[in-house]
Amino acid sequence: MSTSNRKPGQPHDAPLDPFKRAVTSCMRAVASDHELEVIFSKDKPGLSGNRARLPDLGKKATSEALEITRGLGDSMALRRARHDQQLHSRLAPHGQQARAIFDAVEQARVEAIGARAMPGMGDNITAMLEDKYARANLADVNDRAEAPLEEAVALMVREKLTGRPAPKSAEKLVALWRDWIDEKAGADFDALEANIENQDAFARAVRDILGSMEMGEELEEEQPLDEDENAEDQPQGEDSSDEGDTDEAEGESAQAEESDAAGEDQETGESEPSESTAEDAGEDEDVDTETPGEARRPDNPFDQAASEMDYKVFTTRFDETIGAEELCDEEELDRLRGYLDKQLANLQGVVGRLANRLQRRLMAQQNRSWDFDLEEGVLDSARLVRMIIDPMQPLSFKQEQDTNFRDTVVTLVLDNSGSMRGRPISVAATCADILARTLERCGVRVEILGFTTRAWKGGQAREQWLKDGKPATPGRLNDLRHIIYKSADAPWRRARRNLGLMMREGLLKENIDGEALLWAHQRLMARPEQRKILMMISDGAPVDDSTLSVNPGNYLERHLRGVIDLIETRSPVELLAIGIGHDVTRYYRRALTIVDAEELAGAMTEQLASLFEEEGRGARSGKLRRAG
Repeated sequence: MSTSNRKPGQPHDAPLDPFKRAVTSCMRAVASDHELEVIFSKDKPGLSGNRARLPDLGKKATSEALEITRGLGDSMALRRARHDQQLHSRLAPHGQQARAIFDAVEQARVEAIGARAMPGMGDNITAMLEDKYARANLADVNDRAEAPLEEAVALMVREKLTGRPAPKSAEKLVALWRDWIDEKAGADFDALEANIENQDAFARAVRDILGSMEMGEELEEEQPLDEDENAEDQPQGEDSSDEGDTDEAEGESAQAEESDAAGEDQETGESEPSESTAEDAGEDEDVDTETPGEARRPDNPFDQAASEMDYKVFTTRFDETIGAEELCDEEELDRLRGYLDKQLANLQGVVGRLANRLQRRLMAQQNRSWDFDLEEGVLDSARLVRMIIDPMQPLSFKQEQDTNFRDTVVTLVLDNSGSMRGRPISVAATCADILARTLERCGVRVEILGFTTRAWKGGQAREQWLKDGKPATPGRLNDLRHIIYKSADAPWRRARRNLGLMMREGLLKENIDGEALLWAHQRLMARPEQRKILMMISDGAPVDDSTLSVNPGNYLERHLRGVIDLIETRSPVELLAIGIGHDVTRYYRRALTIVDAEELAGAMTEQLASLFEEEGRGARSGKLRRAG
């Protein structure tokens, strides 16, 4: 707004206000939804229902940042206009890898529609993707194990639909997979372009591609529409402008892992309260604010028993569950991670060798063989020659045998109390880092959490208690801070630098272990994996001066014992603990105490290896019993 047109007393526009208004208007026009709410926030970009969140650019944004923001806005608006979430969910495969590809290709489809119609929009989305893959550190990837297959497929689909090559930051990613994808499913890509405007036909063509990529076993039958669904649901393949309303009716879904907004890497990791635990593109509208499935999971006896404990909280108003990246900016995270690496340059070699030993032990147990000559399963192409020689021969199918670790998730809970300051927290951070990478290679998902308090001596909760007249036995009287360093669905490479946050001065304060265990357990129970392992790493009993000064001296310890007993006796979660310089065997049934933090790496790897080896022995003996 120019000064000459501004009325007396009317405030000046902020420098970027005209840009924000233009982006908002453009997004509403592209989405064909004038009720679309567009906000600019420091939170992670994402789309939820009819609310889009874009990054707050600050006062001095570069032209590149503006273009990336426009790309994020275009991507979200196109998804809002051209994506039917009900149809997508009905046709989606149930296998993890197949679903990731299915979601990523659908996002590529909606973005390609805009890029084909408006070249300028295509340029914006290209800039956004360039930034996305650069932030994911994929520019120098040299190993398929670190190159997401779903991203490579989506970029090749984008290239097919728009003629635009992969961004420079993703060229190596695509190059690693291109020959393999072309060999398996290159011919099937031709059916995509003809169906780009028809989501139903496009999704079925993608399912054919997944079959060609030997993921047929991950394709379940199409889910029928529920008879009770709204009779006015939109036709298959049509634009879905009402999906937000539908989703709100199903559960008031809010921010989750917002890869469907194509801005999943604008900020590293996940954040609370919009914490995401899935990398699934296209899932945003279906996921609640907490861990996926958690709000929809029915109450169970464990939850009821936990709530009936003789333990109370004065107020949860000042508690926070937050992603590590939200506690400091990217530059500081990089600096802290560099400091951590320097502190442990010598230790990393030792931990790395232990991690490799663990990986060898786990991989040795994995049973990656195939059963052949079956009547159903995946078509065995190697035996097709028999049909050519003798057309009367029946088709032959194969099926991969189950592996012990394919359906496992491990949560590492790190004590972030002040007594861990120095060498213990440095060693814990590095061990968690390398262990997460090792287990990820073995197909095991890993979540890394931390717990502390926001303040010493009670913080705002104690101030509120004083204002309320110091009621007797107030219960827990401090502000909790639960930190998500790495969610189970986030790849290690994206969350690596978050662990540097533990080196930040002033982060480590008090520790309330019982509530931290309950929080980590709740997140684990919401996971879809069949086997769940929870490892607590602590250097002492729960201590919070503010709480213990106005409650019995064993108040926090008694609660911790109760939580441990519940998990060990009533929960399917396998709980183990490692105490650093503190005997935790008096709390946990499966526990180990080490004297020196330097022993932590060996203790963690041995404890996990023993768990998996027990499972492996159980599985093998079960097979022998069935055979007998």
